[in-house]
Amino acid sequence: MTVTPASARAPRADATVAHPARAPRDAERTRRAILAAATDEFARHGLGGARVDRIAARAKSNKRMLYYYFGSKEKLFLAVLEQAYDNIRREEQKLSLLDHDPVTGVSELVGFTWNYFVRHPEFITLLNSENLHRARHLRRSKQILAMNSPLIETLGTLLRRGQRQGLFRNGVDPLQLYISIAALGYFFLSNIHTLSTVFGRDLSAPAHRRARLEHVLAMVLGYLSKPGRAVRPARTSGGLDTRPPRR
Repeated sequence: MTVTPASARAPRADATVAHPARAPRDAERTRRAILAAATDEFARHGLGGARVDRIAARAKSNKRMLYYYFGSKEKLFLAVLEQAYDNIRREEQKLSLLDHDPVTGVSELVGFTWNYFVRHPEFITLLNSENLHRARHLRRSKQILAMNSPLIETLGTLLRRGQRQGLFRNGVDPLQLYISIAALGYFFLSNIHTLSTVFGRDLSAPAHRRARLEHVLAMVLGYLSKPGRAVRPARTSGGLDTRPPRR
């Protein structure tokens, strides 16, 4: 289910900022344009370095409309964060993980998470920025938990199925497992330049990216495997995305 970020919803009729009458379709188009421009600006410059003037110009709008729809720069940042989480969760839902056997389901999630981080480096930089602020903005969100909880429930269902089939070990916390899946790709990609420099390897090369994802898959399924029964990674529908991240 798609969740509209709270900060991006249409303002109340008693909003204090005056604005011209706009058709609903035009208003939604303007909000989307501002969100897209703000996503790029915050990903490039962080909250502190982002400029409202640049966001408005890129959205082909003006500051008055930006403040009308979002209220402030910080509320716009929250709307961008909510949209970023909504985007990844909606894409995860398309995997239909529960339609797969447990090993394939977990492999699909690992492959998807890696590929999403590669294709959407702005997601990583936005989270880095919000962590600098100790999640001050996300703590104000009224829906961030509802966005993310279903994924953990789905992963928990896959784990229980794998346990019943004698494939997975018992006692695995699905939240801890997801954090590990995300971290194994996130750290590599967010630190790829420093890691390449200090270890003298171009880790952005396709061969190194392929090796990394294969390593992550092997680590995750090796940890999950029931003692005495090794589980091999399944081939994922998304394949291995070894393209360099967009700059």
